[in-house]
Amino acid sequence: MSLDEIKKLDVKDRIILMNEIWATLEEEDSNIESPSWHKEVLEERLQKLDNNEAEFISLEDLKA
Repeated sequence: MSLDEIKKLDVKDRIILMNEIWATLEEEDSNIESPSWHKEVLEERLQKLDNNEAEFISLEDLKA
């Protein structure tokens, strides 16, 4: 199925297709490692939480 064909599907059908694709990925026994910078970002965020330095915003502010 081409990208153009996917774009022609309505939203409901695209969500169903996406879920089916995701299910096939979950079934595979592949170990895809995250890039090292992912771990670094997570460690920095956890450290900010531990040090009470984390800043939070509301969902409304995020959307704005």
